[in-house]
Amino acid sequence: MTREVRAFAVTVLTLAALGVAAGLLWSGLTPRAPYQVTDQGTVLADPTTQALIAADGWFAVITGGLGLLCGGVAWFSARRLMLPVLLGLFAGGVAAAFLTLWAGSTFTLGAVMVEAAPAATGVKIVPGALKLTAKGVLVAWPLLAVGFFGLLEGMHGYRESPLRQPYGGIGPT
Repeated sequence: MTREVRAFAVTVLTLAALGVAAGLLWSGLTPRAPYQVTDQGTVLADPTTQALIAADGWFAVITGGLGLLCGGVAWFSARRLMLPVLLGLFAGGVAAAFLTLWAGSTFTLGAVMVEAAPAATGVKIVPGALKLTAKGVLVAWPLLAVGFFGLLEGMHGYRESPLRQPYGGIGPT
């Protein structure tokens, strides 16, 4: 296996493993929306709840922060294998985002608090499953990882560029 393929595979697998851990963190931090059990099925108990928005926000914060961290670590550690690592950041970031969604939706961690309804009314309130309502937050991880990697590379390339020295370093400054 060549060094480039190995660098790509290690990057993708590392980000995928981080995606599962991020999903567990997302599940532990995010509040659940309360649902009411009725004869027709479950319906949102409180239509004004902010829990659905909070789930999207926590997902974006966790995956976006990990995307920035992964982009920075990848740039500092991949001095000679920039392209395979950059492609690995993209592919691994996409995989990590979907694994975060899967793990957070599948496993329930942390305290799940639901206000108990009076037993006399016969209303049963249950916590809802954790899900995303804004699917656009799935791009936070790969977008920020690749973007931060590119920003660091651009700043480094500019600092090393001969274009910073007008006239090749001779003449008026």
